[in-house]
Amino acid sequence: MTGYVTEFRAAPARRVLWPFVATRGTTATIALERAKIPFGLHEYTHDPRADSFGLEASAALGVPPERMFKTLVAVVDGGALAVGVVPVSRHLDLKALAAAVGGKRAVMADAAAAERATGYVVGGISPVGQKRRLPIVIDASALELSAMFCCAGRRGLQMEIAPADLVKATGAKVADIAAALKNHSSERTVATVASPAPAWSGAGGPAVSA
Repeated sequence: MTGYVTEFRAAPARRVLWPFVATRGTTATIALERAKIPFGLHEYTHDPRADSFGLEASAALGVPPERMFKTLVAVVDGGALAVGVVPVSRHLDLKALAAAVGGKRAVMADAAAAERATGYVVGGISPVGQKRRLPIVIDASALELSAMFCCAGRRGLQMEIAPADLVKATGAKVADIAAALKNHSSERTVATVASPAPAWSGAGGPAVSA
């Protein structure tokens, strides 16, 4: 299924298990429900041949890459892990991320370490609902948007959420941590993906299926 969209809002009293959550929910979507934070979900068919998860999602959903954010895990000062959330059209400035969390330098964490710390597989790492409470920094460009996209906890599933709500849900800092994309060192080059009609809500909050 490509471009499936739904929306979740908190129930006024007890939490309701929506059909999507009951069958395909993730730690991230359940965490947002419990926090009573509204969000939208956009599902597409992940192509295992695609080399860049973020750029694949952008193309598959017809979302401009500056609105689609990737979640990257780095090692700061040789020890602690930190998370950077930046547009897929840019790359993570590791020095800026380190400074934002009180460090001096950072390098990308290896896939195994990122998966152990977050509880998600690479390509499906969400900034919400991570296994360990890591410091998270969201690039300041997100605040220029009415809604942003990021992974909802598995490959082929993106959430659309207001930037302020994502900050609230994750306890993140906001800082300038993105730089011009020179290469795909943090994400490999994306394969060509046919782009259907956009499923995102360009003017405001999450899009909702009929």
